Amino acid sequence: MGLTIAQKIIQAHLLSGEMTPGADIGLKIDQTLTQDATGTMAYLEFEAMGVPRVKTERSVAYIDHNTLQTGFENADDHRFIGSCAKKHGIYFSRPGNGICHQVHLERFAVPGKTLIGSDSHTPTCGGMGMLAMGAGGLDVAVAMGGGAYHIPMPKMVKINLTGMLRDYVSAKDVILEVLRRMTVKGGVGKIVEYGGEGIKTLSVPQRATITNMGAELGATTSIFPADEVTRAFLKAQGREGDFTPLASDPDASYDEVIDIDLSALRPAAAMPHSPDAVKTVEEIGKIKVDQVLIGSCTNSSLLDMLTVAEMLKGKTVHPDVSLGIAPGSKQVFNMMAECGALATLIAAGARILECACGPCIGMGQSPNSGGVSLRTFNRNFEGRSGTADGKVYLVSPEVAAASAVTGVLTDPMELGEAPKITLPDHFMINDNMIVPPAPESEMDKVEILRGPNIKPFPQAQPLPDTLSADVLLKVGDNITTDHIMPAGAKILPFRSNIPYLSNFCFAQCDPDFPARCKEAGKGVVVGGANYGQGSSREHAALVPLYLGIKAVVAKSFARIHAANLVNAGILPLTFADEGDYDTVALGDTLTIEDAAAAVERGDETLSAAIGGRTVALRCGLSQRQREIIKAGGLLNYTKEHVED
Repeated sequence: MGLTIAQKIIQAHLLSGEMTPGADIGLKIDQTLTQDATGTMAYLEFEAMGVPRVKTERSVAYIDHNTLQTGFENADDHRFIGSCAKKHGIYFSRPGNGICHQVHLERFAVPGKTLIGSDSHTPTCGGMGMLAMGAGGLDVAVAMGGGAYHIPMPKMVKINLTGMLRDYVSAKDVILEVLRRMTVKGGVGKIVEYGGEGIKTLSVPQRATITNMGAELGATTSIFPADEVTRAFLKAQGREGDFTPLASDPDASYDEVIDIDLSALRPAAAMPHSPDAVKTVEEIGKIKVDQVLIGSCTNSSLLDMLTVAEMLKGKTVHPDVSLGIAPGSKQVFNMMAECGALATLIAAGARILECACGPCIGMGQSPNSGGVSLRTFNRNFEGRSGTADGKVYLVSPEVAAASAVTGVLTDPMELGEAPKITLPDHFMINDNMIVPPAPESEMDKVEILRGPNIKPFPQAQPLPDTLSADVLLKVGDNITTDHIMPAGAKILPFRSNIPYLSNFCFAQCDPDFPARCKEAGKGVVVGGANYGQGSSREHAALVPLYLGIKAVVAKSFARIHAANLVNAGILPLTFADEGDYDTVALGDTLTIEDAAAAVERGDETLSAAIGGRTVALRCGLSQRQREIIKAGGLLNYTKEHVED
């Protein structure tokens, strides 16, 4: 039987395990990336491992999240990351060079290679035929040190694209349709591969938009073939030598196949507050719009920017609308300036933001109270914009541009003929904002520069013989990492200061949670389905660790967060009978006798006493994860194995 694209890359990089769905596999990682909101912690962890130099083919540290410098904290973190990169063999993308996923796609992504990044939208590079996955910072640190990256072997889903997108219908509408069908938890444990005749009509930037938002499905990653479209993009980037053709075998087998006719799609939007709450723009109707933001790692390519500029040419932004535009990279920004697109946007009344994540991660541009904000971003979780009652809709650049002019949510198909945008044969190449590391012979001369905001990460303890702690929080389904550890301009600067961050843990769900944890000293969190969806931020595990959380019991977990809990030494368990979730109350005591022995033995079901009842809890950990829990987290486990 033939192999899928992902299976071919996995097979070529398999270091341990069998390619059986659900089985633990260890993969050799060719490239890594970090960003500044997660990078400080990742490099502290890398230092703690004691490995002097990265062992990957390419590792890149990007500064793109915490670029709003209202105090010394972000600047100090950037300086720390830059010095770590210089010393340890990592390329450093300076502030202003662009969003990690956009820059990596342009300058470093290679078909057939593996990439993990401490950002959940790392699958963007799947648009180039790369096996690119989001991961926790500690997993990235281990990979930089030469260790394998472990995941459960995913199932394979094929999305068969036919037809061709109509005018004003874009790649964003494709992934919104996938989300409408599969939901935010429909991709868990799966790799989504795109195929069919329709893919030939999609450029690499369009493909990258689609794979980027595959993160919102909960998928391990998403991937396109590497074909002549890929070759043309690499050639235009001066990197044709990186091209390798890559396609699935004709007799490859998939666990699920979904057919989408591109020509049947219409402009769509994800309504507040979930990326899968998708309707067509026509169905939603002409609601008043207060703000429009165009950019993020999903829709900030040159193709997107030129499309918006053409739609705004000779027009003026509606007086009731604030329009902000953030190009995805310095390359995009330069080329917009050269061709006149930037002048067009400025003339129309757009506010030009820097090449960074910015408002997508809550760094500025919060909407007015109760305001409707149309964003070409990937997430619209409640409160993520920085305005608690803001109503965020996720839309395409075409819908955003049309609505910015009319002042209401507008279907651009009403506007007549669409602009025809052709990507250039040659992109502007100027990597002067990417700093190479010091030569290995000079690395000992490099000083690591630390600021006072950088605190040590919390130390996990091995699982006790008897686990007994009170339920300090009970939450519902689809709890995001934004719920657990909020983003935003007020909190993000303290990503390297776990003690301070702990004051904000679960603040949106229960503002008393941090104080309750500190008073109790230890505790358990109970959650619903798809617990921990969203970002790869390991802070959503490290902060609960600091607060004394010993276990999280949920109906089900998002992949990256479950791995981060294990890495932090927190035991993730699921209800064997989801109905038992309803019987658990805040303040109940959970007790598991012989917990350490049961986990070490490989017991798949643990018997727990909760509030006077006996409840069966599943422990779906691999043998390696059980050893990590036994050791008290991945860092302790890695040190033990390095010393061995």
